[in-house]
Amino acid sequence: MRTPSTERLLALVWIVFATVNVVLMWFLPGQETVPFHLVWISLALVYGFTTWRLSWMVAALLAVTTTTGVILAHHAAAGEIRWEETAEEPLMATIFIVMAWHVHRRHVLLQEMRRLGAAERDRAHRQELLVRLASHELRTPLTIARGYTELLRSTHHDPTTVDDTAVVLDELDKATRIAHRLVTLMQLEEQHPVRPVDLDAELARIARRWEPAADRDWSCRSAIGLTRVNPERLETALDCLIENAVKFTGPGDRIALRGHRDATGWTVEVLDSGTGIRPEAVADLLAGRPGRPTATGTGLGLASVRAVVGALGGRLTIGAGPDGGARVGLRVPEPVPARPEPVHPASAGQPVA
Repeated sequence: MRTPSTERLLALVWIVFATVNVVLMWFLPGQETVPFHLVWISLALVYGFTTWRLSWMVAALLAVTTTTGVILAHHAAAGEIRWEETAEEPLMATIFIVMAWHVHRRHVLLQEMRRLGAAERDRAHRQELLVRLASHELRTPLTIARGYTELLRSTHHDPTTVDDTAVVLDELDKATRIAHRLVTLMQLEEQHPVRPVDLDAELARIARRWEPAADRDWSCRSAIGLTRVNPERLETALDCLIENAVKFTGPGDRIALRGHRDATGWTVEVLDSGTGIRPEAVADLLAGRPGRPTATGTGLGLASVRAVVGALGGRLTIGAGPDGGARVGLRVPEPVPARPEPVHPASAGQPVA
C-alpha cells in the first residue's frame, strides 16, 4: 500500500538513479544512448507509481530535459554524435507528457469510481437499514391485529364473520411471511459461524414444529449424524422448502424430511406428494436470483436456500418425488472422517500380557 513515506523514498531513489545515469551520459560521449533512455524510463515508472503535484511533475520534466539536452548538445558540438540524434530529447519529452496526461485521466477516473462506490455502499446500507426497520416495526402491529382478529372470531360464530376473519387471518399470515422474507433477504450475504450439530435431532425438531401448522402426513427419517452447520440458517432454508411443500400439497398429502450420508457428503431432502414441479421450470428455479419471480413464487425462498447451502460449499437439488410430487434437497460435500486405527499394545511399545 502506498504511503507518503514510500512515495518520498521512491522519489529519492529515482533522483539518485537519474543522477548516476546523467553522470554516465557526460563521461561516455557517443555511448550515452542507454543511460539517456534509462533516465526517461525511470522517470515514467516513478511517476506511474507515485502521486505528484503538477508543479513537481513540471519541475522534474524540466530538470531531465535540461540536463540530458545540454549533454546531448555538448556531445553533438564536440562531434561525438550527429546533431539529428539530439531530436530524441523533444520526442522523449513529448512521449512523457502524453503518458502523464493519460495517468492523470486514470487518476481522475479512479477517484470518480471510488466516489460512486462509496455512494453505492451508503445507499445499500441505508436501504438495508430501512428494510430491517420496516420489517421489525411491522411485526408488532401484525401480531396485535392477528390477536384482535382471533378474539373477534372466537366471540362471533355467524358464518359470515367466521369466513371474513379467516380471510383477514390469511392475509395477516402473508404479511408476516413477507416481513420475515425481507429480513432473510438482507441476511443472504452475511457470514454465520458454524458449529457441530446433531443433524438427525435437528431435522426431527423441525418436523415437529411444522406438524401442527398443516394437516399433512408428516414423517422424518435421517442418518447423517454430527456435522458442522449453522443451525439457525439451516432451519431457515428448510422452513422455506417445507413452506413450499405445504403450499403445493393438500390435507392428507405426504411431506417427508429425509437425511442420509455417503462417502462424499450428506443430503437433506424435503419430499411431498403434491402437484410436483414441471421439468421445464427446474432450471429457472436452480438459477433464479433473489427477487426474480419464478414459476412457483417470488424466488426469495429458494434464494435463501441457495445462500445457505452455498455457504457450506454445497448445492440445491430439485427433482421429482417418488409419489409424483417434488423432491428438493441440500447436497453438501463432507467426506466421512477417517476413524483412528486401534492401537495395539505391541505397537505402542508396551509388553503384551
